[in-house]
Amino acid sequence: MKRTLPIALIAAGALALGLTGCGSSGSAADDGTLTVGVFLPGSVNDTGFMQSAYAGVDRVREQYGDQVEISYVEQVAAADYQQALQRFASENELVISVGGQTDADLRKVAPQFPDVTFVEIGGPADAEPMENLAYYDPQQAEAEFVAGAAAATSSTAGTIGFVGGVELPAIVNSAIAFENGADFARPGVRVLAPQYVGDFNDPAKAKQAAAAAYAGGADVLSQVVNLGKQGLEQAAQETGNRMSGGPIPGDCTNPVYTGYVKTDIGTEVEYAVTSMLDGTWEAAQVPFGLTTDKNGTDYVVCSTDPAVTQAVERAKSAIADGSVTPY
Repeated sequence: MKRTLPIALIAAGALALGLTGCGSSGSAADDGTLTVGVFLPGSVNDTGFMQSAYAGVDRVREQYGDQVEISYVEQVAAADYQQALQRFASENELVISVGGQTDADLRKVAPQFPDVTFVEIGGPADAEPMENLAYYDPQQAEAEFVAGAAAATSSTAGTIGFVGGVELPAIVNSAIAFENGADFARPGVRVLAPQYVGDFNDPAKAKQAAAAAYAGGADVLSQVVNLGKQGLEQAAQETGNRMSGGPIPGDCTNPVYTGYVKTDIGTEVEYAVTSMLDGTWEAAQVPFGLTTDKNGTDYVVCSTDPAVTQAVERAKSAIADGSVTPY
């Protein structure tokens, strides 16, 4: 009842095999079980968004047992997004796609399968939901505003920076929010121009970007690069500088980390499944940020400096009471 699709599925030939034509709808299990497909373009071991989402897949299995038949596919090349989504739509009642990089293909596929429910996690915050497509927004920018406040307060050099993966709207907004949070906590702090490496999962490119930022005077960086975070960590270790981790909070005993941006994508996977089971799903933009009660986003402080903790709490409070706009 619980299928795991192998990585081999993403090969072009395997993707083409068994695809149904446009207009076909997802199939329900014979016993009424809800069938769910989770589309993960990256690796479930990326210590980032994909791994966080996969943790939600595991929690769904534990919580719902035979009520839900859930499968996933990982590490899909961009050229194969549409075929993979079509395949999932032909086999499932609910398709959950993780990452704004899938948005264009998902918006093409959803109208082809009007009887299938789709959810995109991390898509554009201003995207218009479709009749069968909802958007779940982790509101990364809120957390990056707080990360900016933490980085600015903990910086001894007075210069900080941000490294992003693909230059998507959500990542650009996060970079802007990081700079705004830094200025909120420490007016006049120098924030380097954000760097986008063009890939969430390339540690070598991420390391190169981080090394350039550290060479440019920054001593604390924040990031949204998933597997690429390994490269940033190496650069921080080699130069004696620091960074923000996340989206999965890690061990604060690692001295390179000033804190972690927590983004629990698994919570959003669970929310989608639960809303289908209890009949509350709606085609809407659903927020999962700091100001919601869904526990999807937070910032975890590693620094022992009380000034950093205070800056983080001030930033969170300012977002909550609406006195600041993250971006």
